[in-house]
Amino acid sequence: MNFDPVSEAKRIGSLIVSWRRDFHMHPELGYEEERTSRIVEEHLREWGYSIKRVGTGIIADIGEGEKTIALRADMDALPIQEENEVPYKSKVPGKMHACGHDAHTAMLLGAAKIIAEHRDELKGRVRLIFQPAEEGGNGAVKMIEGGALEGVDAIFGFHVWMDLPSGIIGIRDGPFLAGAGIFNGKIIGKGGHGASPHETVDPIPIAAETVLAFQTIVSRNIEPIETGVVSVTSVHGGTAFNVIPEEVEFKGTFRFFKPEVGELIQMRMREILDGITKAHRARYELSIEELTPPTINTKEMADFARKVAEKYGLKYGEVRPTMGAEDFAFYLQKVPGAFLALGIRNEEKGIIYPHHHPKFDVDEDVLYIGTAMEVALAFEFLSE
Repeated sequence: MNFDPVSEAKRIGSLIVSWRRDFHMHPELGYEEERTSRIVEEHLREWGYSIKRVGTGIIADIGEGEKTIALRADMDALPIQEENEVPYKSKVPGKMHACGHDAHTAMLLGAAKIIAEHRDELKGRVRLIFQPAEEGGNGAVKMIEGGALEGVDAIFGFHVWMDLPSGIIGIRDGPFLAGAGIFNGKIIGKGGHGASPHETVDPIPIAAETVLAFQTIVSRNIEPIETGVVSVTSVHGGTAFNVIPEEVEFKGTFRFFKPEVGELIQMRMREILDGITKAHRARYELSIEELTPPTINTKEMADFARKVAEKYGLKYGEVRPTMGAEDFAFYLQKVPGAFLALGIRNEEKGIIYPHHHPKFDVDEDVLYIGTAMEVALAFEFLSE
């Protein structure tokens, strides 16, 4: 290519930051991203992209040729009350961009502008996917159903990353984020007076036994060099001090990198509940839903990303796997690609709070690096 994506991205760095701040002040939850997607679409149309709407999601194409590379950003915010005192603080009570999707959208918008300015040099097609509802809404599935991956040869996505120093691009082969599922359960006993426990089937100690037994699923059923998580995150039962309730409800999440580990966790949960409730003459109900598969980067595409970062002098390193989940996994099940991380941790600026925290923020000075990498990936992939 006849231009340097890093200096081009630097040139519009303040524009990327202004977009990010605007999105940050007007957060929208999953499938509600009307304002965000309208702004994105207006810019893309102005720059000459062809647009397809999928609900609040946008598929935008530019260029033509045999090869197509896709770049993805998510747009949704979280139901969290922001606690940062910054000029760009969320203006919507109870909603906040606490995971950096505002930054992802702004970075890809910056990449869209640069790519459009150099469309004459494109040797193929670039597809931009601005996706709704990553936070538990599986917006990626809706985008795929809407044709986002048709004709796509490779896909890349970025996530700002608190565990990496600011400005470092994190690249990993193989499993990067975990598969995730949710479970909802109910233990049904027989209620009665707290003074006459012998006349009841008390679901509370049965629930306590179940929660403790669930802790052995990972520690005693999964091979120690593998990994998994089972977390009971909510337990509800009873309302009065002297009444043994009829039921106890509980829910939680499980995480895994390998599908067979996810299947084992589900099987053991059912077996444990079955055994414990039978032993105490109670009954149970259990529903399990797998939300997202593991996010598994293609080695060839991770290597390609390293080569591109090296070529343009962008700092990169290994990023550790995490038990967090990402619906980018659904794209990677269909086409080769890699999900990359952009370090934003900056202790001097006080940017140290984890994702989904009310004081989460990003180091805006490095957002241009994400834009530069997206542009470089697009042009390098199409010219190979």
